[in-house]
Amino acid sequence: MTAAEVARDVARFVDTRQVRRNFARVAARYEHAAFLSREVDRRMLDRLDYVRIAPKRILDLGCGVGASLTALRERYRDAELLGADFCPPMLQAGRQQKTLLARLMPFLKPQAATLLAADAERLPLRARSLGLIWSNLLLHWLDEPRPAFREVHRTLEVGGLFMFSTFGPDTLRELSVAFGDGYPHTQRFTDMHDLGDMLIECGFADPVMDMEVLTLTYASVDDLVHELRAAGEACAMFGRRKGLAGRELWQRARAAYARLSHDGRIPATFEVIYGHAWKGEPKQAADGRAIVRFEPRRKSP
Repeated sequence: MTAAEVARDVARFVDTRQVRRNFARVAARYEHAAFLSREVDRRMLDRLDYVRIAPKRILDLGCGVGASLTALRERYRDAELLGADFCPPMLQAGRQQKTLLARLMPFLKPQAATLLAADAERLPLRARSLGLIWSNLLLHWLDEPRPAFREVHRTLEVGGLFMFSTFGPDTLRELSVAFGDGYPHTQRFTDMHDLGDMLIECGFADPVMDMEVLTLTYASVDDLVHELRAAGEACAMFGRRKGLAGRELWQRARAAYARLSHDGRIPATFEVIYGHAWKGEPKQAADGRAIVRFEPRRKSP
């Protein structure tokens, strides 16, 4: 690592390299383990029914193995599709799945999407080159959403739409309380209202935010943690416990979680935040001067 990268990591909360390692480790099996991601993706797709847009170029930001790209292709058949993810093994797993599908069902002949290994904060795309940017459950893996918001704003064309989902602060609250050892056991999640303010700060117009709570149940805290890890969802905060949790800590966590059980099942809360915002006409020129637009006066008859 360079000195600049070390200094940047010291100031960060999220261990980006650990996020990449977590997803690289499960890439080959991700599609079988990512039940919750697929369900949130489906619910976000339903929200597109209320949006009138015909994008010519679409980016799935944080595309993983590219599951969202198939549904976006069905909805926008004439659009050029791109997927970007910062974990190359996830992209490779997606390519292998598409290749296998093409061999099994060659009559489908799906139009391939272009997949890019790229950081959400530094996209290798031209300004104003995208009509829709789609992002399912990416933001909580970023140290801070605003750098990504600014890149999304830069690469969207005027009138383009940014649509995303992420987890909110109540997510996995039971897990955090059950361990209660002073270490983070989940990511740091941003409040819905703060995300809306950040979108406006980064130049977006008319952000719309909404939220729903999903509660999943498990036979044990061990089953919950196993499912999270299988989907790459293990905690990647710098402040996390680096070594293995001891037997005593696990026993306390199991006992604390057991007090929440109902009919032999324990709950896990997921606060799912959905948002979308448009890129409006710029209000300032590149040199900082305000842009004033004049509409021609109509002549009276």
